This record gives sequence, structure tokens and C-alpha cells, in this order.
Amino acid sequence: MARYTGPKSKIARKFREPIFGPDKALEKKNYPPGQHGLSKKRGKQSEYAVQLQEKQKAKYTYGILERQFAKIFDMASRAKGITGEVLLQLIESRLDNVVYRMGGVVLKIIEYICTLNLSIHK
Repeated sequence: MARYTGPKSKIARKFREPIFGPDKALEKKNYPPGQHGLSKKRGKQSEYAVQLQEKQKAKYTYGILERQFAKIFDMASRAKGITGEVLLQLIESRLDNVVYRMGGVVLKIIEYICTLNLSIHK
């Protein structure tokens, strides 16, 4: 299971929101990361930029990669109902997210499932 393992405070500063929970680095440095983070002031973002940023927030929040996200989006767009709501329902119902919401450590539970040789299917 691949996921982002880099600095979480950098991602929080990128979106200017505490994506992975409370973050002191975001409180101290309330500007984007990088060489020009403090000095560059950009104008109004395009609609595409806003949509892309929201998609990336969702990917980081739920710990999924682009390919997994694309497959789930295809399933959501084929389903009846509002695509955005169905997308979030599908992401929330993933096993790793359910275990995380229950308070378990995802890696330990996955390791436990692997040692029992259990297979999980839809």
C-alpha cells in the first residue's frame, strides 16, 4: 500500500489547512512552503486550479494515490446520484479508512490480516 510519507506540515502549509490534524508548523509559518512561499502573492486562482487543489486535498486526507482515486471516481460517475457525494461515500467505505476511523492503526491491522491469510472481497 503506497502512500505519502513525506513531511505532513509541508502539505498543511501548501493548502493552508491542517489536513493531518493540528499542526504547530502551520500556526508558526502561515505561508506556503518553498523558496518563494513568503514573497510570492498570486492573483485569483482559476476554476481548474481550485478543483485540482480540492482533489489533491481529498487524496492527501484519505491517503490514496491518483490511480486509486481515478478508479473510485469512475465508479462514482457511473452510479446514480450526485457524483461528489457518491465519491466521498465510496472513499469513506474503504477498509483502510474504516479501520482508521475506528481508531486502529492501519498498518498493524493490515499486518494482522496478512498473518491470518484472510482475504477481503466486495
